[in-house]
This record gives sequence, C-alpha cells and structure tokens, in this order.
Amino acid sequence: MVKFLILGVVDALAVYGLVGLAGQRAWWMFGVLLAGVVAVNAVYLGRRAVPAKYLAPGVALLLVYQVYVVFYTGYAAFTNYGDGHNGTKADAVAAILAGSEIRVPGPSLAIRVASRDGELGFLVDGARVGTRAGLVPVTPGWRALPYDQIVARQAEIAALRVPSGDGGLRTADGITAARYRPTMTYRDGTMVDAHGVIYRDDGRGVFAAADGRRLSPGWKVFVGPENFTSVLTNAEIRGPFLGVLGWTFAFAGLSVALSFGFGLVLALVLDGFRFYRTLLVLPYAFPAFMAALLWQGLLNPDHGFVNQVLLGGAHVPWLGDPWLAKLSVLAVNVWIGFPYMFLICTGALQAIPAPLSEAARVDGAGPWRVLRSVKLPLLLASTAPVLVATFAFNFNNFNVIYMLTGGGPRDARAPVDVGATDLLISLVYKLAFGGSARNYGLACAVSILIFVVIAVVSLAGFRRAGRVAA
Repeated sequence: MVKFLILGVVDALAVYGLVGLAGQRAWWMFGVLLAGVVAVNAVYLGRRAVPAKYLAPGVALLLVYQVYVVFYTGYAAFTNYGDGHNGTKADAVAAILAGSEIRVPGPSLAIRVASRDGELGFLVDGARVGTRAGLVPVTPGWRALPYDQIVARQAEIAALRVPSGDGGLRTADGITAARYRPTMTYRDGTMVDAHGVIYRDDGRGVFAAADGRRLSPGWKVFVGPENFTSVLTNAEIRGPFLGVLGWTFAFAGLSVALSFGFGLVLALVLDGFRFYRTLLVLPYAFPAFMAALLWQGLLNPDHGFVNQVLLGGAHVPWLGDPWLAKLSVLAVNVWIGFPYMFLICTGALQAIPAPLSEAARVDGAGPWRVLRSVKLPLLLASTAPVLVATFAFNFNNFNVIYMLTGGGPRDARAPVDVGATDLLISLVYKLAFGGSARNYGLACAVSILIFVVIAVVSLAGFRRAGRVAA
C-alpha cells in the first residue's frame, strides 16, 4: 500500500508537469519526463529487476542534478543567454510592442478587476470580461476582487493587457481602463517605428537599425564559440580574466603548500600530545563559511579584535587594501584548512613502518635526514591524491572569498565587476548574478574553462603521484 501511495503521488506530480510542458510546447522535456515516469512505474510495479529498485532513485537524481546541469551549462555557453536575451524571438517581439504602446485619446472604461482560478481579467459593463485572449462574454466562475487582493496583486494587474482592436486595454488604478496602441509594428520579420525606421534581425538576437540603434529586449540565439574567444580577445574581459586566473592559481597553490607544511610540522611536533592534537582539530570542525564570517569581524579595521586588541588600536585595512586582503584570505583559508592536513599527515606518518626509520638511524642518518629521505617521500606518495584534490577544492573555494571579502576590494580600473581577491568561481558568480548586466552564457563558458584547467592540473598531479609511488 505504501508503494502504491508513493507511486500515485509521483505519477500525479508527473502528470502535472507533463501538462505544463505541453502547454509550453517543450516537447523534448515532455518526452524525457514521460519516458522517466514509464520507466519508474515499470521498475516498481514489476516483480523482477530488484537491483533497479534501489538504483532508480539515485540514477534519477544523478540525471536531474548532474547530467542535465552539465549539458545545459554546455548548451548555454554557446548562446548569448543573459539580460536582454532571456526568451524567444516571439517573446521579444511581444515585449517590444507592449513597451512601445501609448495611450489613445478618449474616455476611460469603468472596470472591475476579477479573477477565475487564479486568472485575472477586467469586468466591463457587467457582460464582458477582458483577458489576455481579448474581450469575451462573461462565463460562470468570475468574481470581482476585493480591495486588499487588488493591492496584493497590483503588479500583475498593471501588467495585464487585454487585446482590443489595433491596441489593448490596460489599467493603472484597478478601477478604469484606457486604450493603448503600439507605436511600432511587426511585419515580414522586421520592426518599424512611427517614423518609418526599420529594425531588422541582425542574426545576433536583436533588432537593429541601419544607423546602429537597437531595440530591447533581444532573444536567445546560438553564437558558437564567441563566449570562449571573447575571454581571450575582448580587452574588457581578457585583462581581468588573466589577473583572476593568476591569483586563483597562487591562492590554490599557496593554500595547499602552507596548509600541508603547517599540518606536517604540527604532526611531527605534537606526536604523542593527544590533548593539543584534539584542540587543533576544532577549526576543521567549525563550518568554513561561519569561520570566514567570524574572521571578517575580527579583521574589521575599526572595531575588530586584531586591530583593537592585538595591535593596540591601529587602523590596518586588512580587507580594504588589495594586497592585505589577499594576505588575509590566504591566512584565513590556511587557518581553516591546516587541521585537515594535520590529520592526514598524522595518519600517514603513523602508517610508515618504524623499522625503516630505525634502519636509517643505524646507518648514521640524523633526524632531519630521516625525515627528508625516508618519511617525506613515503608521506608524499600516500598523500599526493589528497593534495591534488585539495588544490582542486581551493581552486573553486567560493565560500571563503565570498564570505570574507566578497571578492573585493573592487578594482575601479577594470571595466567589469572584479576585485583583488576574486577567484575564477567568484568571477563566474558575478558574471551570472552579481551585476545589472548578467551574462549567463559567458559565465557558463568560464565555468567550462575552469573545469578544463582543473582537469588538466588534476590529471598531471595524479600522473606525477603515480610516478612518485612507483
């Protein structure tokens, strides 16, 4: 009974999704969802395929949250998807025509805002109702909205346009409606304004006139490798990108080297001191984003503990100066990461057979020579995969940068929103969500470049680790 109940809920949600996708004519997603629902029912209603009953939920989540995201990122990277290019050409035409409307002189119509099953409309003269489909006779189910609901839905009401003649009806107060007509017309694939200026599809997702003027919004189109090439050829993007790329490598490399070195020294020094070893694990147990926020307060130039207590009231702009900000985020990241390396080094050192060290000492090697020639090579052979994985993690360490500095301080000379401590991942975030001109296609392209860089570095590191182990 529980199985049938769960399947019933899943099928009901699937039917709801299929109806919505069919209404939007998203047929490939409709087909994928339908195939998935049929497969789920076949697996759980049958008596065979027992392993599939356990694998199906994980496979479904993998397809939705990993495979689909990866493929969509790859698709968006080859488009101009972003602000002003979010929808289809039909959506752009409708938005341009609606935005060009002017009020037609004449008396307003008395209306009442009504609703039926969540759909809004204008009740006109008690016998007709105006919706996005036009003025039609009133049918049962429409009811006038009270004042409080009109206030709550005023944005939807103001955006409602009822087609009428060569224009439409719109309301600004919810009581009267005026006639509006567009000053632009769309014919034969071109837009023509009231002065006769023709705006043609320029092939790049926008209507453009011969003199260079463009209409907004545009629409999403395929632009090929343009997003990738612009990263290296567009002067406005190339400079900030290369600067951020260099700092990202420096941040990731120094974070791994300092954390590993600090953790190794402490593992050697505190061997046998269980109490102190337990205390050193605490920074690692503390959530990284909370630790970054805590350090942001400690490093406050006016009221922070570091300046006011440790430095006797000095005003040091730890997060306001570009170089001090880089030093600060690096120090905080090492503080967060060294306990992990301490644990890794402690375990790796304890796994080294004691007779190897004893044999080296018998041959006359001192403590430093034993460490350098015996312990360290074996330690690196066993921890190399961890170091490579930690480098990849720090390459995309968004939490520390965003929570501590937000990528700042901002470089006022850069034509894009980029700061001194921005990593590639925080630059991608700013390109996609940070500013007023969001560029999702470019952000997806940079994300793919980040993946390529990390893949190459990781592959080289794992090959090197294999040779060291051999």
